[in-house]
Amino acid sequence: MISGPQFPLPANEAEVQFGEGTESGAALRSALEQREVVEIPTVIGGKRYFSNEVTEVRAPHDTQRLLARIHRPSEAQIKEAISSSKGVAREWASLTHASRATILHRAADIVATRLRAKINAATMLGQSKTLDQAEPDSACELIDFLRFNAYNAQRVYAEQPMSVATAVNRADWRPLEGFVYAVSPFNFTAIGANLTTAPAIMGNTVLWKPSEKSALANYIFFEALEEAGLPPGVINFVPGDAELTTRVALSSPDLAGIHFTGSSAVFQSLWKGVASKVDAFRTIPRLVGETGGKDFVLAHPSANASEVAIALVRGAFEYQGQKCSAASRAYIPRSLWPAVSQQLRERLAELKVGDVADSSTFMGAVISQASHQKLSRVIAAAKDDSAVKLVSGGKTWTEPGWFVEPTVFEVSDPQHALLKEELFGPVLSVFVYEDAQWDQTLELIDATSPYALTGSIFCTDRFALHQAEGVLVNAAGNLYLNDKPTGAMIGQQPFGGGRASGTNDKAGSYLNLLRWASPRVVKETYLPARDWKFGA
Repeated sequence: MISGPQFPLPANEAEVQFGEGTESGAALRSALEQREVVEIPTVIGGKRYFSNEVTEVRAPHDTQRLLARIHRPSEAQIKEAISSSKGVAREWASLTHASRATILHRAADIVATRLRAKINAATMLGQSKTLDQAEPDSACELIDFLRFNAYNAQRVYAEQPMSVATAVNRADWRPLEGFVYAVSPFNFTAIGANLTTAPAIMGNTVLWKPSEKSALANYIFFEALEEAGLPPGVINFVPGDAELTTRVALSSPDLAGIHFTGSSAVFQSLWKGVASKVDAFRTIPRLVGETGGKDFVLAHPSANASEVAIALVRGAFEYQGQKCSAASRAYIPRSLWPAVSQQLRERLAELKVGDVADSSTFMGAVISQASHQKLSRVIAAAKDDSAVKLVSGGKTWTEPGWFVEPTVFEVSDPQHALLKEELFGPVLSVFVYEDAQWDQTLELIDATSPYALTGSIFCTDRFALHQAEGVLVNAAGNLYLNDKPTGAMIGQQPFGGGRASGTNDKAGSYLNLLRWASPRVVKETYLPARDWKFGA
C-alpha cells in the first residue's frame, strides 16, 4: 500500500492571457521574435550528442525561417540509449512514488512559470499553431498530464487486495521488465509529455522518439524534466530517423512496451513487428496506441442550425484539422442543411489563414510539404468529381508556407472516400440525409469508417438522442452530445478510441497507467500448516 505524502486531486491548469500590456504577452512576443537557431541533440544518460546527420526544422507557415537543427543519433547511439535505460531501471523503480511524483510536479511548475512563453512560442512556430491552440496544448494540457498522472498513479498504488485473519495480502505494482518505447506525434506537444511520463511515473524507463516537427517544443519539455531532477537515463531523448529507431527498439529483447500516438498504419506496422518476433522478447510487450480518426458530427432535425455550424467550424478547422479528433465528416438533415451551409460559408469567409503570431489568425499552415501536396491532390480531385459539390474554400498556396483554405464539400455518395478516409487537414465532407432516414443514417455512420475515435450528436429530442447513443455505442471512444468532437480535458474526458483508432487505454487516466505496471501479489501466512492432512 502507498505510504508517504498524499497528493490531492489537481485542478485543470487555467489558461494564461497574453494580451497587450501584460508581462506574459511581452514574454511571448520576445520568444516569438528570437532568431537563434536551436541545436537539438540526442540525450543519452544525461550526455548530449551532436552529429553530422542533421535535419532542419522550419516554420510551416514561413518555410524560409529556420528554427532548429536536429542532430540524429546513430544506430550505435540508439543501442546505447537502451543500455542506459537498462542501467538505471532498478534504481528508478526503487524510488518511492512520492519521489517520482515530486519530479513531475516540479516540471509542471517550471513549464507553468519560467518556460511557459518559450514552449508556447516553440509550439506556435514549429507546429504552426495559433496561441489559441498552443496555450491549451503545450502549457495547460501538458501540465495537466504531469499532475494528473502523479495523482492517478497514487490511486493505482493504493489499490490493494483484501487481507484476512490468517494472512496478509498485498499487490506490488512493479514496472514492466524492460524499457518502454515512446513515439510521439507532431500535432500536440502535450502528448509527448504523457507518452513518456505515464510509464515513468510507474517506475519504467523510456526511450523517447519525438516527431521532428515537434522536436523543438519537446526538447524544451525534456529540459524541464532535467531541471526538475529527473535522473539521467530514465527518459532518453532520441530524435532519430523513425525507421532506424524503431528497428533498433524492436530488435532489443528488453523491449517491454510501446506507447504510441500517430497514424493507424504505423501503429499496425509496429504491432506486426512485435508479433513477428514475440518469442525473442524477455516479456510480452504492452502495446498502447492512440491513432487516427474519421470523426463524425451528426445533426438530428431537432438540432439548432447555428450551434451545428459553429461546432463544424471549430471542430473541423481549429489547428488546420490536424487533430485525431477533428470533425471530418458530417451528417446533416435536409431540413437544416440550407441554414447550416449558409452559416458555414459566412463564417469561413471571415476566418484568417496565415501567420500564427498574428492574434487575428484562425488557421496556420499544414505541417509539411507532403501534407500540403496530399491535400491539394484530394481537393483538386474532389472538384472534378460529379458526386461532390464545393460548398466553401478549396484553395491552396505555398508562399510563404504550406497553406490550405478551410474547405467544405457536400458529398452525395455516402460511401465516398471523402467520408471514409482520414485526411488530417482542413477538409470537411458533408452528407445530407433525408429527415425520415434518421434510423438508416445511424447505421450508415457506424458502418462507413474503420475508425472509432470521437463523434458528436446534436439533438434536443431525448428519445432520438438515446437511440443514437445506443446504435453508435462502438463508433466513438469519446462521444460529445451537443458539442464539437474536440477539446477533451484531462480528468474530465479521458481520451482514446477503438477499432482502427487504437487500444482505447484512455490517456490521462489511471486506466492508461495500469498498462505500465506488472503487479505481483504477495501472500504472507501467519501460521503455516504443520500437518499434511486436511482438517488437521
